[in-house]
Amino acid sequence: MKTERKEEFKVSGQELLQKVKQLIKDGNVRRISIKSKSDKTIIEIPLTVGVVGAVIAPVLAAVAAIAALVTDCTLTVERVA
Repeated sequence: MKTERKEEFKVSGQELLQKVKQLIKDGNVRRISIKSKSDKTIIEIPLTVGVVGAVIAPVLAAVAAIAALVTDCTLTVERVA
């Protein structure tokens, strides 16, 4: 039976894209949510095991645009253990 666990990371806008790329590379991430300082969800990124570069490229472009607009944010990561 697969279990899920959640983790939260506080990152600056400059660190956001790099952290998301690292999490995707880890491979056991089911969903990433980016929240603003006011705890509003800006974007939720569902990920599957078969995600490849061509599919994830537009998502990373959106994350880069968000990173340019926010100073600090929180990443909530759902992992499959």
